[in-house]
Amino acid sequence: MTVEPDSTSAEPEKEPAKEPEKAKGKPSRRSSLRETLTLIVSGVVAALLLQAFVLQNFKIPSESMENTLKNGDRVVVNRLHGETERGDVVVFKGWPGGDTIKRVIAVGGDTVKCCDAQKRITVNGVPLDEKAYLHPDDFPSADKFEKVVPQGRLWVMGDHRSASNDSRNHEEMEGDGTISEDDVIGRAFAIYWPLSRVAVLSTPDIFARPEAFAPSK
Repeated sequence: MTVEPDSTSAEPEKEPAKEPEKAKGKPSRRSSLRETLTLIVSGVVAALLLQAFVLQNFKIPSESMENTLKNGDRVVVNRLHGETERGDVVVFKGWPGGDTIKRVIAVGGDTVKCCDAQKRITVNGVPLDEKAYLHPDDFPSADKFEKVVPQGRLWVMGDHRSASNDSRNHEEMEGDGTISEDDVIGRAFAIYWPLSRVAVLSTPDIFARPEAFAPSK
């Protein structure tokens, strides 16, 4: 007798459909808002601390530093700049009491003089080639001078010499026109506004080797 396949055999049972599981570990809306607020507050606090202790912005108020810095430029000033060196562009407590920005030409112990036979300013007898930063329509100085910069003080000048009120104009004051290193607020290291003027303020090549200006013994 031949046994035929049973066509009525039961079909395999289907598993009951599972309900979709709720996403695990997904932060709530309230938690996300709290994290966002924390990040914003932390960023604001960090920015305030940077401005209070490290960085400061300064708006150029005149043409005395052209063409390096133009009237209306905004620069970033590093308040933790360390030792001030020749060639630095610094913001300091100016003679009238307001903040002023100039370039450091000579530091404590230097002899700064104007001018040599080629009408160049010299520092410890070393002539300065100032083409890299001096206003192209200007000259090193119309005023003649020779000063020994006291220790702890700086001789500063604008890059647009004929339009700059600087150490040359305050020789009757303390330090023969020099400023105290303690009055330096910081070193300007970058222009950040306007965007078309964004640039880093680097040390001119003439000042890149400080040992070249070592006073002769």
